[in-house]
Amino acid sequence: MSFPRLAPAAFLVLLALAVAAPWLLTGVDPLAADPVSALAPPGGTHWFGSDHLGRDVLSRVVYGARHSIGIGVTATALAVTAGVLLGLAAGLSPKWLDEALARSFDVLSTLPELLLALLVIAITGPGTGNVIFAIAVAQVPNYARVVRAQTFVVRHAGYVEQAVTFGRSRAAITAGHVLPNVLGPIPVLATIGLGQAVIAASGLSFLGMGPQPPAAEWGAMLSEARNYLRVAWWEALFPGVAITLTVVSLTVVGRRLQRRFEGRTP
Repeated sequence: MSFPRLAPAAFLVLLALAVAAPWLLTGVDPLAADPVSALAPPGGTHWFGSDHLGRDVLSRVVYGARHSIGIGVTATALAVTAGVLLGLAAGLSPKWLDEALARSFDVLSTLPELLLALLVIAITGPGTGNVIFAIAVAQVPNYARVVRAQTFVVRHAGYVEQAVTFGRSRAAITAGHVLPNVLGPIPVLATIGLGQAVIAASGLSFLGMGPQPPAAEWGAMLSEARNYLRVAWWEALFPGVAITLTVVSLTVVGRRLQRRFEGRTP
C-alpha cells in the first residue's frame, strides 16, 4: 500500500499517542512561560516557535490534542449511545410514537450542528462538560435516524420473525437479533462524526466556551493567536493545521470503512 494511503491512518496513530502519552513526543511543559522567548519564530529551541507568552507552540499543540480529541471522543460516544437507544425506540415503537420521534430527529437535523450546540450552551452555560453535552445533543439525530431505518429492515427479517414464532421475549429478540444487526453502519458514521465533533469542540473553544486558559486546546490556541497574526503567524498556523489534518484523516479513514462496509474495493 502506498504512503499516501497509509498517511491518514499513520497520523491518527500519532494523534492517539499524543492523547495517551504526550510526554513521549515532547519534553517541554506546555504551560511554562518564558517572556524572553516570546514570539520566537520556528527553529532552534522552539520547532514550531513560541507564543505571545513564550510558551512552546509544539508542546501546546501536542498536549492540546488531549483536550480537543478528548472532547470529541466523549461527545461522539454519548451521541452514539443516545442515538442508538432512541433509534431503536423509534423503530420498535407504535406508529404514533415513532412518528413523534422521527419528526423530532428531522427538525433537529435541519439545524447546523454548531448552531444547535450553541443553543444548548446558551441554556446550560459554558464549560468543558457542557461543551461535550452540547456537541453530543447536536449529533444524536445523525445516529438515531440511521438506526431507526436499520431497525425497520431488521425487524421484518426472517430470523426475527422466526424468533417471535419460537416465543422469545421482546427484550431477548431486541438484544440478540435486532441490536447487533443495526449497528453495522455506526462505526463508519462515528469515525466521520468524530471529525465533526473535533471541529465543533475547537469552534466552541475559540468562542471561549470550552477549556479556559492557560489550558492547551486547539480552538483556544487559535483564539489567543488571532491578535498576533501579523507578527507571529506560526502561533495560529500549527493548531489550525492540527485541526485540519485530524478532520481530513478521520474523514478519509471513515470513507474507506464505508466502502468496505458496502462491499466495494477501498
